[in-house]
Amino acid sequence: MRILTLAILMVPAAATAQSFERGERNTDLAPAFPEQFRAPLVESDVELDTETLVEGLVHPWGIATLPDDDGWLVTERPGRLRHVAPDGTLSEPISGVPEVWNRDQGGLLDVALGPDFAETRMVYITYAKPMGDGLSATAAARGVLSEDMTALSEVEDIFVQDPPDDTAMHYGSRILFPGDGTAVITTGEHSSLETRVYAQDLDKTYGKVIRVNLDGSIPEDNPFVGQEGAIDSIWSYGHRNIQGAAYDADGTLWTIEHGPAGGDELNRPDPGLNYGWPVISYGERYGGGPIGSGDAQQEGMEQPVYFWDPVIAPAGMTFHDGEAFSEWNGDALIGSLYPGGVVRLSLNEEGLVTEEERLLRDIGRVRDVELQEDGTFFILTDFEDGAMIHVTPASSS
Repeated sequence: MRILTLAILMVPAAATAQSFERGERNTDLAPAFPEQFRAPLVESDVELDTETLVEGLVHPWGIATLPDDDGWLVTERPGRLRHVAPDGTLSEPISGVPEVWNRDQGGLLDVALGPDFAETRMVYITYAKPMGDGLSATAAARGVLSEDMTALSEVEDIFVQDPPDDTAMHYGSRILFPGDGTAVITTGEHSSLETRVYAQDLDKTYGKVIRVNLDGSIPEDNPFVGQEGAIDSIWSYGHRNIQGAAYDADGTLWTIEHGPAGGDELNRPDPGLNYGWPVISYGERYGGGPIGSGDAQQEGMEQPVYFWDPVIAPAGMTFHDGEAFSEWNGDALIGSLYPGGVVRLSLNEEGLVTEEERLLRDIGRVRDVELQEDGTFFILTDFEDGAMIHVTPASSS
């Protein structure tokens, strides 16, 4: 058990932005419109304090804020769900978590409170589910959290990716709730040359945004309900590896996905639409050479709202709202695994990116960003000795 660590680091955001320059591109593929690529790189006047609340977490992946100042739930990729108290006390692992496939990128991944948590204490998790014979799949489950926050009970899967695969990569795996009685789950396509093409297949749940009811049943208004040969839980398709997803203040769904060498994408998935992977991409293969058709644009396939080349290796994301950092209200805050830190994007009323800022670059790999009611936020650092860090405006003293 660990207690509060008062390691406070003063980080001027302006300094982090000033020292950053974008590197050379991997491809020379032209953006579809000017605002799609390399928005002005800005240096805000905001200065940040960071306070490490908990350290010693093993590859923490997801975080959820409990109501009534009861702290937070945090996942560790090897398969542990923990409660973090407001004073930084870290619980023993919460029992009842399903067995996970703790290989490569697999393990226990996201965690979210159900929309009816106050009445049911229902908690949702996503994880790499072992399927036997060295196979695994992205899965989402729910269970009831005990009042003392030591156990999950009545645990059941509400979604399991199909088919399972032997490549323990690209699980996607965010879960969130639009407020209409459904859950949205993101998946990846397991990365291999054989399986990445499944992102285009409607009879497989690889590289998809999935939408199910809270109990795993299918909403009647999903776009492929009743279509022969299509899995009716699919909302959108043609994605690579969606590790970030959030709803903005207007209730619009945004996702962010890893590209290959270049081509990380910010998307606004609409029902039934095809987002192109692996036929089109603004990136290239890691060893060089084109992806799919070699084009970045093709009729019948949607364009990203924004893309990066070189990449930011995007992870969890949120939209800012609150008194702290109020000048950022409405902006997207995105965890970056490489080069690290937090990426801030401002968007205009048309949903186009107008500016970009790189924050907290010396923090390293940021796996998730969790907004608090007051506008401050927590980040999780993705290391063997990872941390939960509170980010606040710098004090005036």
